[in-house]
Amino acid sequence: MNLKPLSAALVGAGLAVVGTAGAFDLPHWLKGDTQVAAAAPQPAQAAERVVPPVPLIAAGQVPNYRAIVKQSAPAVVGITVEGTHKMSAEEQGLPDGMEDDPFFKFFRGMPGFSQRGGRQNPSQPFKGLGSGFIISSDGLILTNAHVVRDAKDVTVKLSDRREFTAKVLGIDTTTDIAVLRIDARDLPVVRLGDPKSLEVGDPVLAIGAPYGLEQTATQGIVSAKGRSLPGDAVVPFIQTDAAVNPGNSGGPLFDGSGSVVGINAQIYSRSGGFQGLSFAIPIDVALKVKTQIVATGKATHGRLGVTVQDLNQSLADSFGIKRVDGALISSVAPGSAAADAGLKSGDVITEVNGEPVLRSGSLSSLIGLSAPGERVKLKVWRDHSERSVEARLGGADDGEKKVADAGALGEHGQLGLSLRPLTRDERREAKLDSGLVVEGVDGAAARAGIQAGDVLLAINGKPVQSIDQLKSVLSAKPKSVALLVQRDGEKIFVPVKLG
Repeated sequence: MNLKPLSAALVGAGLAVVGTAGAFDLPHWLKGDTQVAAAAPQPAQAAERVVPPVPLIAAGQVPNYRAIVKQSAPAVVGITVEGTHKMSAEEQGLPDGMEDDPFFKFFRGMPGFSQRGGRQNPSQPFKGLGSGFIISSDGLILTNAHVVRDAKDVTVKLSDRREFTAKVLGIDTTTDIAVLRIDARDLPVVRLGDPKSLEVGDPVLAIGAPYGLEQTATQGIVSAKGRSLPGDAVVPFIQTDAAVNPGNSGGPLFDGSGSVVGINAQIYSRSGGFQGLSFAIPIDVALKVKTQIVATGKATHGRLGVTVQDLNQSLADSFGIKRVDGALISSVAPGSAAADAGLKSGDVITEVNGEPVLRSGSLSSLIGLSAPGERVKLKVWRDHSERSVEARLGGADDGEKKVADAGALGEHGQLGLSLRPLTRDERREAKLDSGLVVEGVDGAAARAGIQAGDVLLAINGKPVQSIDQLKSVLSAKPKSVALLVQRDGEKIFVPVKLG
């Protein structure tokens, strides 16, 4: 499948309806016709209320959709959010053609330059819609992270039209799961199922609030399992042809017995609406994340520290492997779990804890849904033979949360920057491989026009990928430095006098 025409085709099923065209950090692009083995997370937990399965009208044929809706729709909720976000230059309503003017392009990223003579990146209010469902009678609700991300006010509307202000217990952008709580009791709940029992061709039913139209039910079939999407390789998506549209995000996907097997999250579309392909997060993945969020307020994910690619027949022949299955390691990160375990470029990982790795996306899912510190047993093909390797996983954010006060590193503390490495999501959004985010600024850097939120890319022409590299340059006590920063997608050099 040609990726280029799809670059703007996959959108989150949440809908920003007022104030902005980019209220949410919507999920990413359809990679292609890639199918991988589903991960093996914890079995789905039973809801606290026993909700009986809905019998089929004819066993193995047609589900009783009427009964599923009657039984489960009361536990499906509508979600409205409000907040603000920083506007891009295009969203600020610049005069036609100004964004293409060379003078504007040159100066718009300069420190202190404002397109309208006012403050940079003004905030714009937004409102959005989404769906969710109740999993415990005391008010615990699951939805998508992109529905509530950046929202200051979250309101949940029940099927009986009661409304509650919701507290966001936590979000996990890696899996796009959010957990909410409302102050209510004796609420209806859904019955949770097992997505591993699904097969391609099985009937499914989605309930949600597309375009704000609450309690809307649509049906279809499972059209693929274990689908890996670019930027979301941790999640083995359930692909269906049930109609899912903006506003359906976070709503439940039911199997033929009325059990929730997934959370509707993404659609493939060139129009912004449903075009036959929708993607749901398996409920066992969501429950595993939910358990961590309820306990700690966040979710963590394992990291092996390898870059992998799919095998093809030519590569399989060259490595002497009979099946065109597995994840081929192209690089190993220094100091990572993979490096400590002795993995090498050219190794082919074929199993993780007994689970087959059919393609590279399968490895990402199996590792990403494991916990940091967990030991995993790998089967690896190397030098025309198979061997076993054990690795102790690191954290997905290892090395990303360190914050350094770089001001103390300049002569007499004159640089004045507090920095941290970009997170994985920030690298993806900014389309950067590395960089340091400015979290705080004063002194010389502030006088030169550096701002919080800028990304430091280089100092004196040397790329900056870590705090230590910055220390190395500043240890020579230079009188001035030239900082290359990225702001609003534009890169500029900013001179900073230190002496």
